[in-house]
Amino acid sequence: MEIRNRFMRSATTSYWSNDKGIIRPEIIDLYRRLAMGGVGLIVKGHQYVTDAGKAHNGMAGISHDYHIPKLKELTNAVHEGDGKIVTQLNHAGVKSVVDRTGPSDYEGDGWKARPLSVDEIHEIVTAFGDAAVRAMEAGFDGVQIHGAHGYLISQFLSRLANRRTDEYGGTLENRMRLLNEVYDEVRARVGGCMPVLLKMNCDDFSRNGFIVEESAQVAEAIFGRGLDALEISGGGIGQQEDLRARALSDDSQLGEASFAGHARVIRDSTKPRPLALVNGIRTLMCMNAIIERGLADLISMSRPFVREPDFVRQLEEGQEAATCISCDACSSRAVFGKMMLRCHLD
Repeated sequence: MEIRNRFMRSATTSYWSNDKGIIRPEIIDLYRRLAMGGVGLIVKGHQYVTDAGKAHNGMAGISHDYHIPKLKELTNAVHEGDGKIVTQLNHAGVKSVVDRTGPSDYEGDGWKARPLSVDEIHEIVTAFGDAAVRAMEAGFDGVQIHGAHGYLISQFLSRLANRRTDEYGGTLENRMRLLNEVYDEVRARVGGCMPVLLKMNCDDFSRNGFIVEESAQVAEAIFGRGLDALEISGGGIGQQEDLRARALSDDSQLGEASFAGHARVIRDSTKPRPLALVNGIRTLMCMNAIIERGLADLISMSRPFVREPDFVRQLEEGQEAATCISCDACSSRAVFGKMMLRCHLD
C-alpha cells in the first residue's frame, strides 16, 4: 500500500454508532473530511470483532455481515478523497460492557472479570479472522490489530493482568501466544491482498505490567511473522501516571512525543521495518525531528485531527503546530457515547 505522505490518523472512536454497532452518516462525513484534509493513512476507530468484545456505547462493530454496507460507504468516501484507510480490530476483554473476560480473574479499575477458557480464546481468534474478511468486503485497504491500551491482546501481554499457568501465560512467549494466533489467523484469511498492521504498547506504565524490553522483543517477533507496520503507543492495565516519564526522550526536539525514548529501543530491534509513533506530537519541528532521526516512518496523531480534520493541508499552507490544546473535552465522560466526536474548545 502506497500512501501520499507520512501522516497517519491514529484510530479514534467516534462514539456515535447505533446500538447494533452500525456507523451513522455523521461518521462517514468525518472520514470524508479527513481524506479531503490530506492525511496519508487513516485508521478507522476500533471495531468489536465479537458482540461480547464491545468496549463502550457508540462503538462500531464488524462482528456481523450487516455492518458491511455502511462501512463500504465509509471506505468509498475516503477513496473518493484519494485517501487510504485501514480498520482497527479489537476485543475489549476486561473492559467489555457486555461480558467482562480476560486472561485471568481480574478486579480493579472498577472492573471485575472472569478468565477465558481455551475454547473461548480460540473462538475469539476465529472472530478476528472473520472480521478481517468483512473488512476486505467493505473495501478497507488493510487492517490493524489492536494490541494496546489495556484491551484483550494487551491484557494477555501484561504480567499484571495475565496470571495464567497454561500455554497462554507465564513466559513472554506464552503471553504473546494470543497475539501470534490472531495475527496468523488474520494473515491466513486476507493472504497477501492487504497489509496487516499492529498497534502495541511500548509500556503499560504499571508496576508489574508489559515493559519496553518486552515490547521490543514482541515487535521483532511479530515482524518476523510478516507484519507490515507497527504503531507504537502506551498505557495499559494498572497504569500509573508517574511512570509515564520513563518513555520520554532526552532529545529536546522530541520532548513532546510522549513515547520517543521507548520508540528508540523498539526501532533498534526492528529497523528497517515500518514504524508509526503516536501521542503528544503537535509541532512541525518535532515531526521533522522524528523523521530525520530515523525514529519512525509515520507521524501518527489523534486529537489534532479531531479539532482540525484538514490539519495536513494547514501544515502545507505554513501552519507550524496543531491548535489542539489536549484539553480532552472531546473524550470526557460528559460527552462520551452521548454525541458525535467533536472538538469542544470553540
